[in-house]
Amino acid sequence: MTSQNRLRQYQQLLEQLSRSGWISEGHAQNRGPGAGGPCFQWTRKVKGKTVSVALSEEQFNALQQAIENWKKTRKIIKRMQQLSREEIFTTLPGTKRRKPLSKKVLGII
Repeated sequence: MTSQNRLRQYQQLLEQLSRSGWISEGHAQNRGPGAGGPCFQWTRKVKGKTVSVALSEEQFNALQQAIENWKKTRKIIKRMQQLSREEIFTTLPGTKRRKPLSKKVLGII
C-alpha cells in the first residue's frame, strides 16, 4: 500500500469516527420482567469492580446504541493505529536491526 493510499484510508476512517454518535462502554441487558415490571440494567467495570445501574427502557435503548457505537469506534481506532504504524515504519528511517521487523511484530496484520 502506498503512502497516499494509507492517508486516504486514514482520512476515511476519521470521517467515520466523526459520525459515530454517542459512545459508552459496558453491557446493557434486558433482564426480563421483574417484581415491579421490566428490568433493564447496564453493567461496566470500574477499577476492577463491576458496577450495575438500573435503567428505564428509553435509557436501555439509548445505551445499547451507544455501546454498539463504541464497539465500531474501537475497530476504527485499531485500524487507524495499524495504518499509523505502517506509515511510520515504512516511510521513516529506522535503526539497524539484526532481522527485519515483521508485520506481526508491528501489529499491522
